Amino acid sequence: SPAATPADLEAAVLRVRSEHPTWGGRKIHHALRLRGVVAPQPSTITGILHRHGLIAAEESEKRRPYQRFEKAAPNELWQMDFKGHFALAGGGRCHPLTVVDDHSRYGVVLAACADERRSSVVAALTSAFRRYGLPDRMLMDNGPPWGKDFAHRHTKLTAWLMRLGIEPIHGRPFHPQTQGKNERFNGTLKREVIAGVAFADLAAVQRRFDAWLPLYNHERPHQGIGDVVPACRYRKAERSLPERLPAIVYDADCLVRRVSEGGCISLGNRRLFISFAFVGHPVGLRPTACDGVFEVMFCSYRIGTVDVRVNTHQAPP
Repeated sequence: SPAATPADLEAAVLRVRSEHPTWGGRKIHHALRLRGVVAPQPSTITGILHRHGLIAAEESEKRRPYQRFEKAAPNELWQMDFKGHFALAGGGRCHPLTVVDDHSRYGVVLAACADERRSSVVAALTSAFRRYGLPDRMLMDNGPPWGKDFAHRHTKLTAWLMRLGIEPIHGRPFHPQTQGKNERFNGTLKREVIAGVAFADLAAVQRRFDAWLPLYNHERPHQGIGDVVPACRYRKAERSLPERLPAIVYDADCLVRRVSEGGCISLGNRRLFISFAFVGHPVGLRPTACDGVFEVMFCSYRIGTVDVRVNTHQAPP
């Protein structure tokens, strides 16, 4: 009954809810505990919110759990995406770039970009790499600037990542749940930061992003990681951003060819198309057990195969 919860405790619950209007019973429970309050159970808090008309029935349905994978350690995988762009009151649009560590859910990038060009992504990632170090892999979808399409997954952006020793991974087409943690981060960002706010310009958006991200990383309990805050599970990567990109070298068993302006290499009297992503860079051709078929390597990563018998190049599945 309502009388079972002391008035001061109920007031504390409502105070946290007022500060964070999108938080439910579980998050408020753990937030109170972090503040040194002997908190009611999440179900009790949910009941308080219902009694005060602060939870709609349809919102409860949205919070049902779903299956997810998780990397074993921080920086094994970062998930990257552009959240849907929105209009600015002063003209133009904001394209929020978000990057989340898979293991900890820690937000490593939250940038208010003017566009979705490679230069904007490189600038934001460079800042994150300097601050947090280099992840092993990055998961992204198949559209620009991450890739041209599902069949042509590499761009100059993914080539740059591979030069840094970061393996780019692309999600399955039409399966946004592959990047579920990034999608959930984007949903939280929309509810807690963007919805209902008219931003004058990109600078105003970035100020709000910069104020919210520390709260998300260090104060906001995350249900997907046992209601601890992401900062509890995150640490910086061991590899740091180099001052210069490392030289591209290949093993002695590789034939080395430079990719021309047309995205092709020459092999004997044949011209084989590789990708526009690697123009100006050397690729390695490693012989396979099948005569005339070579694995195509860029840095240490396999980017496809070429069959000189039929002049074809095939990207890896």
